[in-house]
Amino acid sequence: AALRRTDVILEVGPGTGNLTVKMLEKVKKVIACEIDPRLVGELQKRVQGTCLANKLEIKVGDILKTDLPFFDACVANLPYQISSPFVFKLLLHRPFFRCAILMFQREFALRLVAKPGTKLYCRLSINTQLLARVDHLMKVGKNNFRPPPKVESSVVRIEPKNPPPPINFQEWDGLVRIAFVRKNKTLSAAFKSSAVEQLLDHNYRIHCSLHNTEIPENFKIAEKIQTVLKNTGYSEKRARSMDIDDFIRLLHGFNSEGIHFS
Repeated sequence: AALRRTDVILEVGPGTGNLTVKMLEKVKKVIACEIDPRLVGELQKRVQGTCLANKLEIKVGDILKTDLPFFDACVANLPYQISSPFVFKLLLHRPFFRCAILMFQREFALRLVAKPGTKLYCRLSINTQLLARVDHLMKVGKNNFRPPPKVESSVVRIEPKNPPPPINFQEWDGLVRIAFVRKNKTLSAAFKSSAVEQLLDHNYRIHCSLHNTEIPENFKIAEKIQTVLKNTGYSEKRARSMDIDDFIRLLHGFNSEGIHFS
C-alpha cells in the first residue's frame, strides 16, 4: 500500500486488530469499520492507554449501508460475502483515493483481473477494469489461517482511474448486464429476450417524449435493436470476447439512436 505518515486509511473488518495496529504505527489515522460489537470492544481494549489510541476511529455498523469517509487508501481483509458490492461502492466513491489493497477469495480476485476470451471473464471483470487498474499481487494459501478455511485467497491492488472515463456508469452497467446474462450467446440472441425489449421500448418512448420526437405507428423496438447491432458490427459478437472499447462503441451506437439502458 506504500503507506505514508500523512495517510488516512480505511479498514473494513478489522477483527481483533492485528493489521490495524501495524498500520496505526505508520499513518496519521485509521478509520476501522466493524459490524460486530464484541470485536469493537476487543479492538478498543487493544489500543487503550497507548499512543495509538488517538489515531484510531472506529465506525460500528454495516459498511455497505454507511457513507464512506474521506480516506487516502483502503487496506482490508474483507468479509468475503461483501466483496462485489464493496468493490463498486469503493469505485464510485468521491473524492478519489490513491489505491485499495484488498484480500479476496481467490476465484473472485481472478475474476477482477480476467481478460476477454478467458473462462472467468464476466461483468465484474469489465466493470471493474472500466473504472480502475487492477493487479493480482499474491496468493494466500488457506494454511495461513487458523482454522484453515475451505477456500484459497488472493491480495489485489485496485487503483481508480482519475479522471474516470466519461461514461454514465448506470447506462454502461445496464448494457453490460444484458450482454453478460448469457455471455456465450451472440448479442443478437441476447437482445431478443422479451424483458430486454420491454425495458428498452419503455426507455425509448420516454426519450422520444422528452425530445418531442414522433414514434411511427408501426414502430417495433426489436427491429431497431437489431439494426443498431448490425450497423455497429456487433450482432454476431459474444460478450465473453468483447473488451471495454467494444462496449463503449456499442453503447454509443445505441445512445445515438435514442436507446438508453438506465
